[in-house]
Amino acid sequence: MPNAFDFSASPFDCLDEDERKLVRDHVDIAYFREGEALLEPGVEPAHLFVIIKGHVSQLDAGEAVAGYGPNDCFDGRSLMAGRAGSRFVAAEEVVAYLLAKAAVMALIARNATFGSLLFADLSNKLETLAQRHEQREMHALTMSRVEQAFLRPAHVVDGAADIVTVARLMHAEHSSSVLVRDGERLGIFTNTGLQRAVVEGQPLDRRPVRELATFALVSIAPDAPLFDALALMIRHQVHRLVVADGSRVVGLLEQLDLLSFLSNHSYLITVRVVRAQSLDELRSEAGKITDFIALLYRGGTRVGQIGRLVQALNAKLFERAWQLIAPPELLADSCLFVMGSEGRGEQLLKTDQDNGLILRDGTPVSDAVVESTCLRFSAALRDFGYPECPGGIMVSNPAWRHGASDFRALVRRWLLLPDAEGLMALATFIDAHAVAGDASLLGEVRAEIDRLVVANDALLGQFAAAVDLFPDAPSGWWSRLLLLGEHERQSLDLKRAGIFPIVHGVRSLALRDHVQATGTTARLDALVANGRLPAELANDLADSLHFLMGLKLKAGLAEWDAGQAVSGSVRVERLSSLERDLLKDALAVVKRFKALVRHQFHLGGV
Repeated sequence: MPNAFDFSASPFDCLDEDERKLVRDHVDIAYFREGEALLEPGVEPAHLFVIIKGHVSQLDAGEAVAGYGPNDCFDGRSLMAGRAGSRFVAAEEVVAYLLAKAAVMALIARNATFGSLLFADLSNKLETLAQRHEQREMHALTMSRVEQAFLRPAHVVDGAADIVTVARLMHAEHSSSVLVRDGERLGIFTNTGLQRAVVEGQPLDRRPVRELATFALVSIAPDAPLFDALALMIRHQVHRLVVADGSRVVGLLEQLDLLSFLSNHSYLITVRVVRAQSLDELRSEAGKITDFIALLYRGGTRVGQIGRLVQALNAKLFERAWQLIAPPELLADSCLFVMGSEGRGEQLLKTDQDNGLILRDGTPVSDAVVESTCLRFSAALRDFGYPECPGGIMVSNPAWRHGASDFRALVRRWLLLPDAEGLMALATFIDAHAVAGDASLLGEVRAEIDRLVVANDALLGQFAAAVDLFPDAPSGWWSRLLLLGEHERQSLDLKRAGIFPIVHGVRSLALRDHVQATGTTARLDALVANGRLPAELANDLADSLHFLMGLKLKAGLAEWDAGQAVSGSVRVERLSSLERDLLKDALAVVKRFKALVRHQFHLGGV
């Protein structure tokens, strides 16, 4: 009856004292020689194995499909099914706890979390894990919805009402704004508009409120996450949002009310960025973004929400830097855009610059001015902590700044005369997101892609084939991960192993179906809505992507804290047993998805 059972490892870390006693009373220890089978297919298991020392390989048809090390447990699914479906073999000498089946069943009946972590698929494991941190995540705002915040009443006035009458209403209702109904239009009149009316000097009792109302409203649904509301305020530089359930206005969400929910200074960063009058001021704010990311992640904020907020913050930073550097005529006649993970809203820590510039045809701005401006911009971002792109995908490179017609011609060349370099450039460009200037210039070039990609199966196949750019051959990282032993310590490149295959596979399917969204999760939603991808697989892919991004962020923050360069890799042996378990599940989803992509695009090696 061992007393040293480790209850800090998942799923045993959720047990109470009585449940731990149940484990101690029904556990034994066994030794297995290297090569000895612990469990054979078809056999009815009598125990749950919990490894103390050594490593075990799970084999299906002779192929290693999973690996287990110290503190890992298996095979819960066999216990439930009544017979083993795989062969489990000691990859080296193994010492393991044997927990009696009756005790496992009793724990499942008493503790739903234990059962979920033991048997569930990836999505349910992650959801159970999230629920265990719900209190911390509520504090970090990630579970809060717009409707949970304080919403101010939406008072509506007619557009023909005079400003004096409207001002009296605002005073009586202690409101800083009212909605303005003008025919089919709905706008907003605020204290700022009232100040303008006074300064302009026209008679206020004869001036209709519609003349000083703003009709470009920014709205949000009541069940939307408060993080989305924060991102909208940052993106549009507004102090309030109209909360609407379809066509019904629920109320107004004011900036100060939203800020009362926050335990960080994200909006203050944005305000300082927008008001910055020099690149030195911007550099100071750029340095705070990583601190902010660390605060959010360690407070329990979900990775997808961090990515969206970081995208909004970086976009404002880049936009303001461009405004400070570029002359007014260039600002008016260009579109600055970001690509890659930044364009998709999936960049967390600062990585390579991926940006480009489209110029309006016929712009009077000289090539010399464009070049000097772009060189200064790339240098400024480098000074802010964003490394230069090794592949030169930056506005400082003439290859990534063109007039609109020339950019469309370049896109046509990528599509009609595809080679490896052109296809990778196309993949990068498809994720483009405008951050400054005239976004319609980017939209026109993007439309050229949709026009030419119609029914071009050969091109789509060549494009999608990059999903196997980093193959999981039997001699590669997959097998080394599954069979990781005490003698083998290595880093796993998460981008190569899982993030890139998910992102590019989804990107390929989105290109085929003309999905305009740039974010991977938004693309998955569109593919499900179009009936092109099963909802269950889409959920698994989104969960796997965010889990891998979270592992990468955790490792990157540790490197950042230690003053080291962020590598994008993790040391597998340093992961917890639950993280290793989830990593194996995520990589299995990646493997399954790559097979689907190969099948849909008729690639070899399906």
